[in-house]
Amino acid sequence: MEQQPYLEKIFIGKVKTIGNANATTTMEKVWKSGMFKEPVRDSTWLGKVNLDGDEQADLKHHGGPEKAVMAYAQKHYIDWGRELNNSQIQAGAMGENFSVINMDEETVCIGDIYEIGEAVIQVSQPRQPCWKPARRFKTIDFALRIQKSGRTGWYFRVLKEGFVKEQTAIKLIDRPYPEWTIAKCNEVMHEHKTDLDRSAQLAACRYLAINWRETLTKRVQGQEAPSIAERVYGPNVEK
Repeated sequence: MEQQPYLEKIFIGKVKTIGNANATTTMEKVWKSGMFKEPVRDSTWLGKVNLDGDEQADLKHHGGPEKAVMAYAQKHYIDWGRELNNSQIQAGAMGENFSVINMDEETVCIGDIYEIGEAVIQVSQPRQPCWKPARRFKTIDFALRIQKSGRTGWYFRVLKEGFVKEQTAIKLIDRPYPEWTIAKCNEVMHEHKTDLDRSAQLAACRYLAINWRETLTKRVQGQEAPSIAERVYGPNVEK
């Protein structure tokens, strides 16, 4: 019997400046991020673009209506802690807003609608990891590891605003695309790039975030995809 999805913890945080202005090594230099989030115990307002009190440093690639909330399966931290030999890899470390139980990339699908507290949310896309987790944990290829592992997390758009609280059941209301799990979306985007039929099928999923649909459509049309190096390595690598 499938277990009830559950919101274990909520995390929010302001943009912080981290690093050493006098650093000589790239990974120690100054950078800004909103991924250093803290748990909130009280009811929190979930609006159309974010949780009240939450911020993102890079508004071009993070936040907004299609990425209002990032969710991450709490169970993944056992694997990351072991693989990186780092006890600091715990819930909240990925910059997620929702740390969830009984939900993961194999069971969550694009277009899923969930009720949580007063709010209603819908799965919009997988999370594409950037260079910032690598900088935080001083592991240069961490973004690629996240991507290849499939333990990426995912984003929600907000259909109905309302207060949400930790330790709350997450109720599935509708699942229009059961064939498009987050795991399968990740495979199409990152691992099976030459399968243009699957790319076209995923691009036709109307609840998939527009940026993913555009990327997949360009692929099908034969347009050259931009290098992922800027996303996964960014300023962590000297140019």
